[in-house]
Amino acid sequence: MVELTSTLPDPESMAQFCVVVLAIIVAWDAWWLARQRVDIPNLGELPGGGYAWQSNQSEEVSRQWANLMTVGAMMVLPWMLAELSNTPMIWVWIWDALLAIHLISLLIPKRYAVTSTHLFADGQRYEWNRLRLAKKQPKKRIMLLRKGWGPFGPLPLGGDRSALEKAALLIVTILQEEE
Repeated sequence: MVELTSTLPDPESMAQFCVVVLAIIVAWDAWWLARQRVDIPNLGELPGGGYAWQSNQSEEVSRQWANLMTVGAMMVLPWMLAELSNTPMIWVWIWDALLAIHLISLLIPKRYAVTSTHLFADGQRYEWNRLRLAKKQPKKRIMLLRKGWGPFGPLPLGGDRSALEKAALLIVTILQEEE
């Protein structure tokens, strides 16, 4: 009988790899967040019949509640596992610092815009043919779904009631024209 032996990767190397990947994700999200003011410089009615608006922090909490809880869990879990895996604690501290920056970025008010060709949300631009409205809409936001993403594609839009009502009317009109 052949004995197979496997060794686990070095905990410090794995921690470094995970921290580098997380740093890239946080930097990427920060870049998109900074870009939203470039793509949406003005709020209100847009030329060509579009509309742009901005959320506030409490609306972002309502929009991002599940992500906030997930980030919280991601901050706590490494503390329980680091000692078991002999991972140096400095990497857990760096991990938590990066996640804290990401958590703050989730709470920053966002700019949104609806144009005849695209939806602008979270600093990104989405073509309408790649989106659809969720069948069940939440009360405090608009829920769009990215086609082909299954349960991993929700795209909630935040804002106050009047902004969301204006945006929803435009979105319904645009999506009906797409069909």
